[in-house]
Amino acid sequence: MCGPRSSVRFPPVPPWYENLGKWLVKSPKIYFADTGLLCHLLGIESRAELERSPLGGGVFEAAVASELVKSGVHSGRGRSLHHFRDQQGLEVDFVLPRAGGKAFLVEAKSARTATPADARSIKALLERFERGADGVVVHRSARDASAAASVLAPGVRAVTLQRLLDDLAGRKR
Repeated sequence: MCGPRSSVRFPPVPPWYENLGKWLVKSPKIYFADTGLLCHLLGIESRAELERSPLGGGVFEAAVASELVKSGVHSGRGRSLHHFRDQQGLEVDFVLPRAGGKAFLVEAKSARTATPADARSIKALLERFERGADGVVVHRSARDASAAASVLAPGVRAVTLQRLLDDLAGRKR
């Protein structure tokens, strides 16, 4: 292994399966914490190549995972990060446990804006939670740099990654 070791270890993201049925896929997801290294290994050498690449969504999802883990560690919430996928194909990228058995669902989309269609999986999973949950669709910053959150569906907002991190840290905009 070359170079200095990261101070934040990035373990596999385990599945979330608390009280949601037995037909779940319980395999962990693996992410690269260093998206620069990931892009290098994928042969992506510029921002323009990344935006054109069919792998851009996966790179953005890895960046969101990395930032969520770092945010949790630095705020004292820990590295508790999960994903959800069932055998019928319903999948939500990240599930963050909250107090009282509630959950916060996060779907990462590399588009500059989010649409109500992007909230479908979160909306479907919200209906399964007995103790309540809410969620966000995280998208890249739009060119107009508007950081306002918009409602995509009941209990689901669209936010930029920076807005999500600010919200999780309790910072006001």
